[in-house]
Amino acid sequence: MKRSINSLLGYTIKGTDGEIGKVEEFYFDDQTSTIRYIVVKTGGWLSEKKVLISPEAFQKLDCESKTLSVNLTQEKIKNSPYIETDKPVSEQQEDLIRGYYSWPGYYGNRMYGHMGLGMWGYPLVEVRETEKEMTQRKTEKHSNDKPHLRSTQEVTGYDINATDGDIGEVEDFIIDDVSWKIHFLIVETGNWFSGKKVIISPRWIKNVKWQEQTVTINHSKEEVKNSPEYDSSQPINDSYEHSLNDYYEN
Repeated sequence: MKRSINSLLGYTIKGTDGEIGKVEEFYFDDQTSTIRYIVVKTGGWLSEKKVLISPEAFQKLDCESKTLSVNLTQEKIKNSPYIETDKPVSEQQEDLIRGYYSWPGYYGNRMYGHMGLGMWGYPLVEVRETEKEMTQRKTEKHSNDKPHLRSTQEVTGYDINATDGDIGEVEDFIIDDVSWKIHFLIVETGNWFSGKKVIISPRWIKNVKWQEQTVTINHSKEEVKNSPEYDSSQPINDSYEHSLNDYYEN
């Protein structure tokens, strides 16, 4: 099911032996637009430490009780590597935490990515590496380590620009709670479009300027204004998604 990121903030994370904490924000991969971690604030039992938990640990999402169960113990969380969650997470830090929890990595014999462009303008290709190539890549990347995970909290508020001007700013994200892929950005249009909200697909993003905090799409203001109306009070169904894709891609 497709849900907004903001609707999941504050959910209780339940471990196998008790409550771990509350969902505070999400980290996504800026090459594949996939949620890679939730940031969990642990509360008093662990001096309010913040930890990263991968969707690979998720077991059950219960929207009635607003809980997300994970297959981790409190002790495992307590002894996890320290990560500065107020900064972009580097690949080196990610290797550390994934190794600790024995979560599969991005590479190795596992296929990662697909042909085409990612959400934020990067080309995606199929990557298959031998063990030797993986060792060489890790050595090279740690000598010039760059962040590749972004916080949804950080990107919220980024300006959204059409080909002929500003249309609003990022207010929220819509994700699939099975694949944990980001399907849409929710854009608050302000006075330009009578305060209505519109949604933008990752496929329509032309480029992102991280330093300037701007996202540019490859459609005009008029195209966005005349797109199928988005009702934020209703869940996105297949019919609406198909009509939206047909409008922009035909």
